[in-house]
Amino acid sequence: MTKEIYKEKKKVAEKATAENEHLLVLVNDDVHTFDYVIDALIAICEHTEEQATQCAMITHYKGQCDIKKGNFKTLRPMRRALIDKELRARIN
Repeated sequence: MTKEIYKEKKKVAEKATAENEHLLVLVNDDVHTFDYVIDALIAICEHTEEQATQCAMITHYKGQCDIKKGNFKTLRPMRRALIDKELRARIN
């Protein structure tokens, strides 16, 4: 009986965590240079240069890339800052 209660509580906690986690997604455009996008990801999302470069490459070749995971309250200002830099971003 104790194991069943533990499993139920764990499922509820996992569901709540999953519902509160969102993804900030960078969408490709044909306007900005790689350096511009990399600098923006470093400044706004606190990526390392390597992370930012990889995200820029993935975005370029696949059309979009998940660049940050977190709650909506944390991701919203990052999305706004990316949009202010005229980059395309959304929160899923």
